[in-house]
Formats: sequence, C-alpha cells, structure tokens
Amino acid sequence: MSIPAIALTVILAAQFTVFGILKLAAVKQMRDRAAHVGMSVTTFRVIGALEVAGAAGLVIGTVWWPVGLAAGIGLVLLMVGAIATHLRVRDKFSEAAPAIVTFFLAISYVALVLTVDR
Repeated sequence: MSIPAIALTVILAAQFTVFGILKLAAVKQMRDRAAHVGMSVTTFRVIGALEVAGAAGLVIGTVWWPVGLAAGIGLVLLMVGAIATHLRVRDKFSEAAPAIVTFFLAISYVALVLTVDR
C-alpha cells in the first residue's frame, strides 16, 4: 500500500470511527443533528454503525485491498447521502463543508486503491 493511501486510511478511519461512535452513543450533539435533518436517533445510530464498519474495512484494506475498496466505496456513498441531506435542509456551506471534504478524501482513497494499490 502506498504512503498516500496509508495516510488517507488513517485520516478516514479515525474520522469515521470517532463520528460513528458518537452517533452510536447518541450524544446530545448527534441527537441535535439528527433532529435538525429530520432523522430519528435510530437512523443516526445505523449511520454510525455503517461509519464504524467502513472504518474497520479501510483498516482491513491495508492487508486485503478488495475489502478496503468496498469500504471506501461505501463511505463515498455515505458522504453522498450526507451532502444530499445538507442540501435538502439548506444548510450553510460551512455546515456541509466537512461532508464535502470527507467525500473528496474518500474518492481519493478509492482512486488510489484502484490505480496504485492493487
């Protein structure tokens, strides 16, 4: 695995693990976000579980690239949903920016796995 792919793995896995756990634990900030976008806490917990699973998949991908690729694609799709949700509720750019940046990081990871790390 290339150094850029490892760096993206660490960044994305850390980010998705932290935010996934916060959603799973239904901390107040995440409950408030769920209410803001019109989702139930249960739905946010499912998203959190998918985020943690995706992070684990990225880590597994360091030794078996197909799992990392699948996880990366899944996380890209989660970020597409997050961006669509921000647009639906008409959030300011500053509120949607983390999802947009994460989307591009995840796309970059998938591109690296497809072109360099097989």
